[in-house]
Amino acid sequence: MAKKTDKTEDRIVAVEEAFSKTEQFIENNQKIILIVVGSIIVIVLGFFGFKRLYLAPKEKEAQGQMFMAEKYFELDSLNKALNGDGNYLGFLDIIDQYGITKSADLAHYYAGICYLKKGDFENAIKYLKHFKSNDEMVQPMATGAIGDAYMELNQVDKALDYYLKAANEKKNELTTPMLLMKAGWVYEDLGKYDQALAIYKRIKNEYPRSEEGNDIDKYIGKMEGLLKK
Repeated sequence: MAKKTDKTEDRIVAVEEAFSKTEQFIENNQKIILIVVGSIIVIVLGFFGFKRLYLAPKEKEAQGQMFMAEKYFELDSLNKALNGDGNYLGFLDIIDQYGITKSADLAHYYAGICYLKKGDFENAIKYLKHFKSNDEMVQPMATGAIGDAYMELNQVDKALDYYLKAANEKKNELTTPMLLMKAGWVYEDLGKYDQALAIYKRIKNEYPRSEEGNDIDKYIGKMEGLLKK
């Protein structure tokens, strides 16, 4: 019993010494600790204040401006969609003036697609690469559009990389088989029939109900025929 009591007392002493050292540290560094804690509070309050008082109104303003740009985009009036009409801003102005908003991020996507349609593939790639979204449809479409731009520039290897990246980015029944199909066509053009076949079989096995899945057997048959020669 005496040994257990001694051990317990030793632990109590050790704990008391630790508390004593902590108290001494706080006393010696009280001013620095208060400055650090105060700075953290200021940063946190500043962040929430920034979001509520600055970013939220900016976001609302940007959405109001982008409404007409989106309308022009739907009407295929690409120059007005990009540059505005004199009353409302275009996507490029929204990117410049509202750069930290979600609307500006989406404007990068629209601008990239506008340039792709206009045949300005370098700018299409530039703006699409700046777009980031958690949307399972839009993000792979944007990545796939970069692949389209590289195809137009005859940079086939880069196009293939982006098609495969887009297909595996956020898998779904609509964009994934479509993008896999594009990758399969590239493999065909490169004469890599075994890899094209693997892609087509993946569509058949994983996305049989998709539009691409409906006709995939003829592509599989074509590749199997070429590989037998």
